[in-house]
Amino acid sequence: MNGFFYKLLVGTSRLCGSWMFVVISRIIALGYFLFSSRVKESLRFYAVLYPERGRLYCLWCAFNQFQNFTTIHFDRFLAARQREVSYTSNGWERLEEVIGNQGGILLMSHLGNWEIAATLLKQQRDDLKLLLYMGTKEKEGVERVQKEGLRNSGVTIIGVDQEENSPFTAVEGIRFLRAGGLVSMAGDIVWRSDQRSVKVSFLGHDAYLPEAPFVFSLVSGAPLFVFFAFRTGKNDYHFILSEQIQIKASSRGDREMAILQAAQNYADLLEKTLREHPLEWYHFDKFIH
Repeated sequence: MNGFFYKLLVGTSRLCGSWMFVVISRIIALGYFLFSSRVKESLRFYAVLYPERGRLYCLWCAFNQFQNFTTIHFDRFLAARQREVSYTSNGWERLEEVIGNQGGILLMSHLGNWEIAATLLKQQRDDLKLLLYMGTKEKEGVERVQKEGLRNSGVTIIGVDQEENSPFTAVEGIRFLRAGGLVSMAGDIVWRSDQRSVKVSFLGHDAYLPEAPFVFSLVSGAPLFVFFAFRTGKNDYHFILSEQIQIKASSRGDREMAILQAAQNYADLLEKTLREHPLEWYHFDKFIH
C-alpha cells in the first residue's frame, strides 16, 4: 500500500470509526494473499516449519500470517489517535542495568511487532536515548508514515541505504552506546548482496544474518538483547527481553568464532520464539535456504 492510500484509509476511518480500518485493511491483505508472489515463499516457510502437515494447513498459516500483519497498521492507527498502548513486560530490569552505563544493542526481528516494541521502550522510560537503524527505499509509502510516528515518539532514526554503505551511520551508533543509550538493529534481514553476513542453522536449514549487530557489540563492548513484542489484544502487548548476549574475543583470530556463536544463539532464540508465535512471522522475503 502506498502512502497516499494509507493516509486516505486513515482519514476515512477517523470519520467512520476504527471498524472501517479493520475491514478495509483485511480486504487489502486478502488481495495480497490471493495475488502476491510472496505467498509462495510463505508456503515454503510454513512447510519447513511444519513438515508433518499438508499443503492445506500451510495455506491456512499463510492466510493468517497476511491477516495478522494488518494489526501492526491498525495499532499504529490507534496510537496516532492518542490511545496509549497497554502492555506487560518480561526482562525490562535487564535493560535498566545497562542504560546510562555501557548501553545496549537491541536485536529486533520480523517476529511480532518491532515498531510497537520501540514505542513501548520510550513509554517505559521517557528519557531513554533510543536509536533505530532502518532500511530506506527509493519510494517509501507506509514506511515513511511509520518512521514519522517513531520520530514523533522521541526515537532517533537513521536511514540505511540498501544500495550504499556509509561509515558515518556506524559512528552515530557508537556515540549513542557510549552515552548509555540503546541502539536497535534488525537481526534477521540482510539488505544488500554485498553486505557481510553470518551463516546460521535455522529450522534445520541455512539462514544468513547481518554481521553488523554482532560486530557493533564486539567493538563497543555493549551487550546484545533480543527483543520481541507480541499482541495480546486490541492495542495490548507483551514484550520480552532476553538475557544478555556478550561477545568477547581474546584475540583477533577468535573474533569470527565469537560472532558466529552469538549469531547462532540469536537464531536459536528466534526459532524457539517462532514456534510459540508461528502466525506472527512477518518476514515475507526468503529467509531460509
